[in-house]
Amino acid sequence: MNVHVFEHVPFEGLAGIEPWLKRHGHAITRTRCWTDDPMPDMALFDWLIVMGGPMGVYDERTYPWLTHEKSCIREAITKGKRILGICLGSQLIAEALGARVYPHRRKEIGWYPVTPTPEGSGSRWFQFARGGSFPAFHWHGDTFDLPAGSTHLAISDACENQAFSYGEQVLALQFHIDSTIESIDQLIVNCREDLRPGPYVQTAEELRNPSPGVFDRLSSSLSSILETFEAEVEAR
Repeated sequence: MNVHVFEHVPFEGLAGIEPWLKRHGHAITRTRCWTDDPMPDMALFDWLIVMGGPMGVYDERTYPWLTHEKSCIREAITKGKRILGICLGSQLIAEALGARVYPHRRKEIGWYPVTPTPEGSGSRWFQFARGGSFPAFHWHGDTFDLPAGSTHLAISDACENQAFSYGEQVLALQFHIDSTIESIDQLIVNCREDLRPGPYVQTAEELRNPSPGVFDRLSSSLSSILETFEAEVEAR
């Protein structure tokens, strides 16, 4: 299977997704947006993954490639590609589908549980969460309205819209289910100015040291979601 990835800064890559894709023998191509890489040919990939970044979807003047990326995401949706968006990626999908993306009233940075909605609890995407809430890593200041026609899948105490699906092929996650200790360290080093005290902002020490077993559970949850995508792409 051919997987194409949109990356927005050099310090936010595929994190825990990359070793999973390699173990499963999938080919990976990338658009490194900060280097003005060209947008991909739709015929050359089966699955699009849109990663995170510190910019906002509305920052086209500073990052002109955002306009081209959102157009490409719209085309991928229209053509029925499987699409996974994480953090900024979820916001880009939301805007590509016509929803509003805007600064939230508070930042959410740290390890906070995510709870499936009733629709999310019955969704194939969250099969790993049948028992209720699950741990996730967060680093965002923006949020989005739900696109028309989407299904609201998850919430957290700090942010109501944590996940949605659109049709059968699109999954948007505001939270990080891809995080590793290395990817979190990169965020701390490159985005430390975000770690100002707030009701949902943890310290760097708390970010690096979640409860025992959290990284293992996160990895298991990630695998469940990726396996669902894999099965559906290969069944087409």
